[in-house]
Amino acid sequence: MQKEITIYDLAKELNLSPATISRGLQNNRSINKATAKRILAKAEEMGYRHNNFASSLRHNRTFTLGVIVPRLNSNFMSAVLAGMEDAASREGYNLIITQSLEKYEKEKTNAHIMFNKRVDGLLISLAYDTADIKHLEPFFDKKIPVVFFDRTFPHSNSINIIIDNYKAAYTVTSHLIEQGCKRIMHLGGNLLRDVYAERLRGYKAALQEHKISYDSSLVFISQLNEEEGTEAARLILKMKPAQRPDAVFGANDTSAVHCMIHLKEHGIKVPADIAFAGFNNDPISKVIEPNLTTVNYSGFHIGDVAVMNLINLLKDQSGSRNTNTIVLKSDMIIRASSLKKKKRI
Repeated sequence: MQKEITIYDLAKELNLSPATISRGLQNNRSINKATAKRILAKAEEMGYRHNNFASSLRHNRTFTLGVIVPRLNSNFMSAVLAGMEDAASREGYNLIITQSLEKYEKEKTNAHIMFNKRVDGLLISLAYDTADIKHLEPFFDKKIPVVFFDRTFPHSNSINIIIDNYKAAYTVTSHLIEQGCKRIMHLGGNLLRDVYAERLRGYKAALQEHKISYDSSLVFISQLNEEEGTEAARLILKMKPAQRPDAVFGANDTSAVHCMIHLKEHGIKVPADIAFAGFNNDPISKVIEPNLTTVNYSGFHIGDVAVMNLINLLKDQSGSRNTNTIVLKSDMIIRASSLKKKKRI
């Protein structure tokens, strides 16, 4: 195998000291620009590679952040990762990105890998079935900062980046009630996850506020994917017409849209027979006809804020880390799918 080129090889070729080579490779201001240019050109010519491992040993930092997301094939998570990558590159950090595929055991394995790769900090959105965070204790024990985003878990030594899911769900449900809906079905997610528990809580609060009795038969808990959205529609079609909901509020856009598609295929008119609203403002919400009323919040912004807060924790040398919950802005976008009353947006 070809010998690995070192700074000593570059020093010999350029007749410079190893210290000068090292500073030149780092674009240190103490090095003349012309000299630095010569060093970089020779390093490229000879195939020099920076030794990240040695550098991390010297600085006790890898300048690498670990990221664990539930799944990569999500428009929302793609936007989050874009925001994370943008912020990390600005600050001179790299990302190692993994997905749990919505499984606790996979998430646990990924966390173990991140720990052994000595990431400086961890960004995580929890899997669908994660019931505890014991697998993250090695990070807390070593004082490696952890930032939860979107799907979070309360812990005294972490930061949570969220939106107000309770308020958003309350606002959507209230909107449907204002359109004359009284039997509103909620397509919810696993209540282990705070995002779905809070959306259900907001839905219930809006019903109570408007003096509408809560009916557990109108709550359909699932994984909120295409199949489960279609299954919810089949459940509605099996109901007697008088028992059917007059509105459906999905805890994500995917479940709401696929429920709507199946009902439309069976003659249900939207919104005249059943109004619809979702959550996330995925591209699919603007493709379906009628366009879907939904909750909009920026995944890119969540990713950016999560990384910057993690890096701020890493920069804090005092040991007194400010750990809290950061609530970002969201808003409801009203579209034709929920407008039962004859009024325009």
